Amino acid sequence: MFRALSHRNFRLFFAGAFLSNAGTWMQTVAQSWLVLQLTDSGTWLGVDTFVATAPGLVLTLVGGVIADKVDRKRLLIYTQAGAGLSALALAALVWAGAIRWEGAARRPGDVWMVLVLSFVTGCCWALSGPAYQAITVDLVEREDLANAIALNSSQFQLARVAGPTLAALTMKTLGMAGCFFANGLSYVAIVAALARVRFEKRGAVAPAEPAEGGKVEAARRSMWNDLAEAFRYVRGRPRVGAVLLCSAVVCLFGSPYMVLMPLFARNVYGWEEAGLSLLMGTAGAGALVGALGLAYLGDVRRKGLVLLGCMLSARACIVCFAAAASPRAGVPLLFGTGMSMVTFFALGNTLLQQLVTDEMRGRVMSMWILTFVGTTPFASLLSGAAADRFGPRPALAACGLVVILFGLTAGLLNPRLREM
Repeated sequence: MFRALSHRNFRLFFAGAFLSNAGTWMQTVAQSWLVLQLTDSGTWLGVDTFVATAPGLVLTLVGGVIADKVDRKRLLIYTQAGAGLSALALAALVWAGAIRWEGAARRPGDVWMVLVLSFVTGCCWALSGPAYQAITVDLVEREDLANAIALNSSQFQLARVAGPTLAALTMKTLGMAGCFFANGLSYVAIVAALARVRFEKRGAVAPAEPAEGGKVEAARRSMWNDLAEAFRYVRGRPRVGAVLLCSAVVCLFGSPYMVLMPLFARNVYGWEEAGLSLLMGTAGAGALVGALGLAYLGDVRRKGLVLLGCMLSARACIVCFAAAASPRAGVPLLFGTGMSMVTFFALGNTLLQQLVTDEMRGRVMSMWILTFVGTTPFASLLSGAAADRFGPRPALAACGLVVILFGLTAGLLNPRLREM
């Protein structure tokens, strides 16, 4: 179940990434609560997510090309350091009182500072995302790849449980600035872990030779050629394209449930920030169980069929959550949502890693990440606006029903997807 941890490099990356992700989830909870308190609007919650993920529309594919051409470890160190500095800047602004959200002193216009720093962090994530995914194959042996991906999902989901819990405690004792400061410091863990990783073989992590004569125009043409080659590669492999399409639909209509959680906590259930932490932590706990179960099962057969099953079960849970009359009935459904979602994404990641060649790995994984960041900005805006107009329950239920219809159609019309 934990055999990938026998590799020293993966152990270092695993530990550093967990601490960093826990800090990120602390900031996610605190920042969404801050935006809601500042603006009292679901639309602005969507805008905050939009500016954090919109850079990925442009930079993710570029990051995929870079991940295939340069030292992935160094790229990750620089981008993680940049995200950490952004978190520390937000902590300083909140601590100094430059952003005010309480009582008569509340200034909704201060939200622009939060949005600017969200954009900076989003740029760092977009550039580092493909390298973050592609470097896994360099940390373990081939036979341990599926286990490493499942364990990597496990640490992320464990952070989803620990982060919101720590956020609730930190906001009570140190305020929102404490959450942002803790996140800034958490990036030190991943930077230090990556600095200690040592590769014994040259591969995709090794830097490519610079463009001859340093000609910028030649380098630019090379980048566009590399991107075009990646699209041709995916177009010629229907199984790869099917996995990417499923992920895009799930992210477009599935990600809004995280965006709308602050509205469910405050407006539907009448809870404070601790209630928001409970909702997000419950989904994280389900995801952790799903990731650990997948790590225990190992390289499962019929991944395509399980992928479709997880897509349908996750959306069924979210539709039932939206319709649940009370928190007692609704909150456990978030556990099932988290468990199904993480299994879906871990299996999709494993399928892509096993289907693509080494020289195309960074670019294909950038397309995988683009299914997240390319859809999330628009999904966040639309779901936030729909929640303000129709209420969070109908908005969330409609998103879930769309994914269910797509999953049933894909399963019936695409036998190659079922048989993978």
